[in-house]
Amino acid sequence: MTTLELLQRARGAKGAMALAGTQEKNNALLAMADALLEHQEAILTANQADLEAARGTVSEVMLDRLALSPERIAGMAQGIREVAQLPDPVGTVLQRVERPSGIVVEKTAVPMGVIAIIYESRPNVTSDAAALALKAGSACVLRGGKEAHRSAAAIVEALKEGLERAGLPADALQLVEDTTRASANELMTASGYVDLLIPRGGAGLIRACVDNATVPVIETGTGICHVYVDGQADQAMALDILENAKCSRPSVCNACEVCLVDESIAGEFLPKLQERLTKDRAERGLHPVELRLDQAAQAIISGTPAGEKDFDTEFLDYILGVKVVKGVGEAIAHIAAHSTGHSEAIVTADEKAARAFLGQVDSAAVYWNASTRFTDGGEFGLGCEMGISTQKLHARGPMGLQELCTYKYIIRGTGQTR
Repeated sequence: MTTLELLQRARGAKGAMALAGTQEKNNALLAMADALLEHQEAILTANQADLEAARGTVSEVMLDRLALSPERIAGMAQGIREVAQLPDPVGTVLQRVERPSGIVVEKTAVPMGVIAIIYESRPNVTSDAAALALKAGSACVLRGGKEAHRSAAAIVEALKEGLERAGLPADALQLVEDTTRASANELMTASGYVDLLIPRGGAGLIRACVDNATVPVIETGTGICHVYVDGQADQAMALDILENAKCSRPSVCNACEVCLVDESIAGEFLPKLQERLTKDRAERGLHPVELRLDQAAQAIISGTPAGEKDFDTEFLDYILGVKVVKGVGEAIAHIAAHSTGHSEAIVTADEKAARAFLGQVDSAAVYWNASTRFTDGGEFGLGCEMGISTQKLHARGPMGLQELCTYKYIIRGTGQTR
């Protein structure tokens, strides 16, 4: 099926989705979750073929991002069930005003219509995105990366079966078959078919969508995330936070890419950081972290000298930029110059420094004494997420159901004229 044909099918199904009641949509989601588990073997077989094709062409970190397992599929199914438990945003009256004329104006949440998502090699995004778009009353068009296409196709086949089983149109969920750049361009310029486009992937994908799309786009995802270790930090806490933020899953957008350390503790803290992230991890059989150091850090510990672009790079790997700064003010200034507006953290016992950081750092999520890895729809209580918006208009941070709706004004009168 061509991309245009599936867009036409999705547009044809959006009316039925907009009219579907909460219970209908929830029943469909539960059936989709069941179908995922029923088709587990087929999904794992498809995923194995994707892994074999990708092995040797992508890093081990990216292979982990691509890989599925029975546990990950169970997690995907659970994520869909959690979306079914969330309040339905459609029809929510966001604001109600009764005017002197007697008209009643209600600002009411309504579905977007057709939501298209372009994403890369993360098969779990397939089910997350479908569940959220459908619960928000919209049809969903998915365009995954070529590395995960077999996996995505098997997942979508199961999800469509669940939709049909619950009595909603299978055409409300579409997977683009063409994984070349041409299909991405078609979605970006599908005016009249796509009501909202969400790119979820690396900086190149997001920039291409922002620069070339003629349909509305939400900019998401690129995460050059910082952790600033203040002079008044609990250093044991800082080490725990940094190892979690960098190493728990380095291939995701909320992983820490840069550690900033106050010069007043750099001589004491940086050797601890080096030991924790390199020697200790190697001794535990874990992947050590390559530290890329500015000149001040190089004078204290050994590591790779930071290159010109290392503080402007989303590594998505076991690599961490390290820079020594003169207090919270310089940390804030560095983040302003180099951050992508995703997630930043300060570790400190100094409330004044924390308040300065939280108030002045202009990112979607700012943390005090916690890991940046919490920037996630599930961790924020939104259910699974559509992505992390790094823009300011309409949606910012993890995008859940409310961010996937628009609104319209519904006005009721009794014959008033102006």
